[in-house]
Amino acid sequence: MSHEDGKKYTGDRAVILDYLPGKFSTLLDIGCSSGEFGAKVKKQSGAVVWGVEPVAATAKNATKVLDKVIHGYFDAESPIPDDFFDVVTFNDSLEHFPEPRTPLELARRKLKKNGVLICCVPNVRYVENVKNLLFGKDWKYTPMGILDDTHLRFFTERSLRRTIADARYEVTKVQGINPYFESGNKTRLLHPLLGSWAADMKYYQFVAVATPIND
Repeated sequence: MSHEDGKKYTGDRAVILDYLPGKFSTLLDIGCSSGEFGAKVKKQSGAVVWGVEPVAATAKNATKVLDKVIHGYFDAESPIPDDFFDVVTFNDSLEHFPEPRTPLELARRKLKKNGVLICCVPNVRYVENVKNLLFGKDWKYTPMGILDDTHLRFFTERSLRRTIADARYEVTKVQGINPYFESGNKTRLLHPLLGSWAADMKYYQFVAVATPIND
């Protein structure tokens, strides 16, 4: 999430709306960009939506559509109340943290007892990325995509489950989204050859839903 160019990360991420609980009144979006997703949430549910965004110009835009925006990084110094939110979302932002367990544990403090965590992350086992590694013999960072040059962590379905569980959540769902995204269509034919071992490789991203484990 420590990028400088907020324009790369705009978008309403409407697909994530399907993972929200049926009823909720407060949501915190970590890495809210210009607030497009939060605006969709507000329109659909009427919930109060807060956002955290480190890029100043992008955060300023988010203030026009969200109820409250914290310009800065999501850390222990963020002026965000504990036990306040029904939902906390990391929409393509968890991979920008140098160490993911700390922000996940902090998010658990911000959630109500029966709150819901939703994380969307790129899938490093996406078929096009694996093809470039195996056959291109390269791990080349790019301005956008799975190997975005601002990504500090990489996830598979299994490691995403483990990372969230280690931060004391019960993972209730992990689901792949955006199959064969962009150039991945070129490698669609590899899947019949690789069988069930490659079932997760068609998904560009994973969405995890979890609930906090309370002491």
